[in-house]
Amino acid sequence: MTTAPTSADAAPTASHAYLPRSGTDDFSVISYDLDLGYKVATNRLDATAVIRGRANVALSAISLDLVHLRAKRVRLDGDKRTRFTQSPTHVRVKPARPIPAGGEFTVEIAYDGSPVPRRTRWGTLGWEELSDGVIVASQPSGAPTWFPCNDRPSDKAAYRITITTEQPYTVLATGELVEHTVSGGRGTWTFERTEPTATYLAAVQIGRYVLEPRRSDGVEWVIAYPPALARRVLADFAPVGRMIECFQERFGPYPFPSYTVVVTEDPLEIPLESQGMATFGASHVDGRGGSERLIAHELAHQWFGNSVGVASWTDIWLNEGFACYAEWIWSEFSGGATANTLARTHHAGLRLKPKDLVLADPGVDHMFDDRVYKRGACLLHALRRRLGDDRFFALLRGWSAARRYGTASSADFEAFAAGYSNEPLETFFDAWLRETRLPALGL
Repeated sequence: MTTAPTSADAAPTASHAYLPRSGTDDFSVISYDLDLGYKVATNRLDATAVIRGRANVALSAISLDLVHLRAKRVRLDGDKRTRFTQSPTHVRVKPARPIPAGGEFTVEIAYDGSPVPRRTRWGTLGWEELSDGVIVASQPSGAPTWFPCNDRPSDKAAYRITITTEQPYTVLATGELVEHTVSGGRGTWTFERTEPTATYLAAVQIGRYVLEPRRSDGVEWVIAYPPALARRVLADFAPVGRMIECFQERFGPYPFPSYTVVVTEDPLEIPLESQGMATFGASHVDGRGGSERLIAHELAHQWFGNSVGVASWTDIWLNEGFACYAEWIWSEFSGGATANTLARTHHAGLRLKPKDLVLADPGVDHMFDDRVYKRGACLLHALRRRLGDDRFFALLRGWSAARRYGTASSADFEAFAAGYSNEPLETFFDAWLRETRLPALGL
């Protein structure tokens, strides 16, 4: 006789490798319903999260990530007597009896506090105050700074996010805007995202923004920006329409109902990726197209990283290598340097850098190393040269369709690519993904 594993004895999986204390595979979240009351003036958050989940093993407890915020009240399936404990990084909910594998549950958590980013080896992440507003930058572990969650990239869920804040501010969040009301000097905005979304890709951006809607190649998109930056923003983001056209041709249909570009009044070190949205700082707009490759990069993440997500952070090259290669594809499409020229340039640069990184498992400290981006892009260019343009772009379109709204690993991509090649690719992928030596670009 065998018994189902419990949450206490479940074996660790690859998705734990880099951030073992973030999230769990013991259950999967079906949906998050977040109701956030926020005061910009005092950075005060008073919120309720309703989380529907399904047990993957018999659950003796439900552990949710929550950082720097206080859980005030917890109810499991409506039980007012639900017991819970809280540590600096987690809320642990104790059911009256174990939840069987396959069983569904609903946790409601009322919580409050003054949200701040968490400090990590990659800098501060999560909910962050601007001079006059808020941004959320969660990759890879900042989501718990603003809502209780199962913070694992493989656990995608639906979202409903309601934010109430001072009336002068515009709120942009993950999903499509379904309602906006104003009452008593405060505005309430409600967004819904039915497409499965990883926690690190859920976001809220608050500021005094002008919204300018656009439509390009059948895709609805909007630019949100401070009025003072209008001239620079409108000049720099003019190519987005043609980028959408280019990427739909190369990668397949845009995967979400719309796309939002946010430009903050504050400078930002890097642009921020989220599902259906990209956020840039004032430092990224100069009115002369100085950040064009970054604009292309963040747009490409909607296909590679957001729709097709990573099952584990070990495979982050599937996000960043693809988005980096999209920069080169856009350059080629728009009359700039060809992808071949850019691949040769960056390949030469990689030859001068240390040869101690394994692309398929770069290590937690090197997840965002530029070599992951450039070596991943060079891999794709080398694969393009082996397959030829017709098969290579058919592969990219097929990959984005086959894995739409799901997750994938390097092994999944290798197996999928094999179907587009007349010759075995095992040695090719071994050299690029599992060896530190830099392979040649090929033919």
